[in-house]
Amino acid sequence: MKAVVYKGPREVAVENVDDPRIEHPLDAIIRITTSNICGSDLHPYEGRAPMDEGMVFGHENMGVVVEVGSGLNRISVGDRVSVPFNIACGTCRNCNRGYTSACLRANPSGNPGAGYGYPKMGPYWGGQAEFLRVPWADFNLLKLPEGNEWETDFTMLSDIFPTGYHGVEMSGLRPGETIAIFGAGPVGLMAAHSAVLRGASQVFVADKEPDRLALAESYGATPVSIADGDPVQAIVDATDGFGVDRGVEAVGFQAHDATGQEHPELALDNLVSVVRATGGIGIVGVYVPEDPGAADERAKQGRVSWDFGAAWEKGIAFGTGQCPVKRYNIELRDLIIRGTAHPGAIVSHELPLDQAPDAFAHFDARDDGWTKVLLHPEAA
Repeated sequence: MKAVVYKGPREVAVENVDDPRIEHPLDAIIRITTSNICGSDLHPYEGRAPMDEGMVFGHENMGVVVEVGSGLNRISVGDRVSVPFNIACGTCRNCNRGYTSACLRANPSGNPGAGYGYPKMGPYWGGQAEFLRVPWADFNLLKLPEGNEWETDFTMLSDIFPTGYHGVEMSGLRPGETIAIFGAGPVGLMAAHSAVLRGASQVFVADKEPDRLALAESYGATPVSIADGDPVQAIVDATDGFGVDRGVEAVGFQAHDATGQEHPELALDNLVSVVRATGGIGIVGVYVPEDPGAADERAKQGRVSWDFGAAWEKGIAFGTGQCPVKRYNIELRDLIIRGTAHPGAIVSHELPLDQAPDAFAHFDARDDGWTKVLLHPEAA
């Protein structure tokens, strides 16, 4: 099959690799119809997270089941499905508690949590390819309506829509409260969409990219450009001097200021400043235990110096970590079907698999208009 293969920092290639096969009775093989390029893919792409040469990218996947193992009884050939980026066994202690993002059995390294085509998440190839093997398919796969309706919306169910929603959930947002989201990448935009769906009275989205801020406004949020001045002051002024009740950090360890300089603590510090005392912050931006490309020695060791003293003094609650997609994806699917949620509105490009190397380069450069890229292996 054709697949997007990691070759080294800022180098991917579309190559012919071995087709996946049924390895265990609970496996299924999916013919990929859409696989997305995620902002998290850029961490290994840029050499900021370790990835083995030859790994197939792609953890945001959907498609149609073409083969099933002998042990499956819920998933059948022909089912249209969304594939959560978490690979989970469904029976370990964490899975039974709903933390499919921290499965204790799926990752052979012994680390909690496994996923497709991503560093430290196990040996599982990703779905930026024609086919994908899904372990424990009865448990992991989400069935979708037949056909191709809502394709660009449903493809967000594997990661970024649930992840954005998870950030809002961890913040503790209640109807009528206010929230600030730092980062208007795909996850930040999905957090803004989710906050509106959950009844926030004001939603602020801070970023420096005009095209992303325009999308945030289209979802009903107030855009705040960090290129135009202090975003904390702008949000405080817009909330009658009080700040916001909740916050979502959707940037991660590669946060940049308006000039492009990297400051890994920047989004966290801004949120601690702008969230009111006893508020809450959900952190879904990626942080890593090691970052050889960081700007200072502490950050290279995964140690981010941020204003924890102010956070403690204000009594701010924090939630962190990867999203357990299965906790949310059924309800989010149904919001799409009923016409309430429209996560596919962020899509800027739909391309054939062969154009993936060029798409990675544009997306990595944050080129204007490259907000979300979908790859279609069957496209000409």
